[in-house]
Amino acid sequence: MNVPQIVAMKDKEKISMLTAYDYTSARIADEAGIDIILVGDSLGMVMQGKTSTIPVTVDEMIYHAKMVKQGTKNALIVVDMPFMSYQADYVEAVRNAGRIMKETGCDAVKLEGGREFAVTINAIVSAGIPVMGHLGLTPQSINIFGSYKARGKNEKEAKKIIEDAKYIQEAGVFSIVLESVPKNLAKKVTQSVSVPTIGIGAGVHTDGQVLVFHDMLGLFDDFKPKFVKRYAHLKKEAVEAVKTYTKEVKEESFPTDEHSYE
Repeated sequence: MNVPQIVAMKDKEKISMLTAYDYTSARIADEAGIDIILVGDSLGMVMQGKTSTIPVTVDEMIYHAKMVKQGTKNALIVVDMPFMSYQADYVEAVRNAGRIMKETGCDAVKLEGGREFAVTINAIVSAGIPVMGHLGLTPQSINIFGSYKARGKNEKEAKKIIEDAKYIQEAGVFSIVLESVPKNLAKKVTQSVSVPTIGIGAGVHTDGQVLVFHDMLGLFDDFKPKFVKRYAHLKKEAVEAVKTYTKEVKEESFPTDEHSYE
């Protein structure tokens, strides 16, 4: 899968995307036929147990993206640019995006924000690096928003999201994630741009959907956003399995001769 193929899927075929952070999860997603794997800065919460994405560093994103690359044969790999890796100025942004691409072998980077980052997006794309945009609820701005509530529910916010989508499309993004926005607004944005939109909590009218691997499999349950559908409950099964293992170890029913060398 490559960027032109993803762009060509708009209005023809829905795009499936999952966020994954390591070799094993990437391999599972890739074997299942996922179109895009996002190495998200949400690893700060899912993998590191932090309360937001803010502390995640470029080095940490590179570390996880390298593992994802090892487990992926077919899917397009996109890596989040973490907080303050692109906000200061576009020159630093290009350098960080280039480093992520060179050191991980990924196919594209993703950054949050609208009109205010159009120059930055254009500079990164001009350097030969594909960029995925991200509008609506942008987690790196949580300290401004004050909560993870849906965005674009009033007329002013909705208008800005539509305008921002057009600005970042003009700047060169090949797709746009729409997070936690009303489904009718997501539909308007999708119809307003020629690049694919990928929704998370944005309804069915976007060009694709994204969820976090650990969320949709029920492995991470510290909290459950409204937009998450559990396709499995693997944490519960894992806890029961570990309980059984612990019990067998203590009662000496494991290991048996089957699991021992002569």
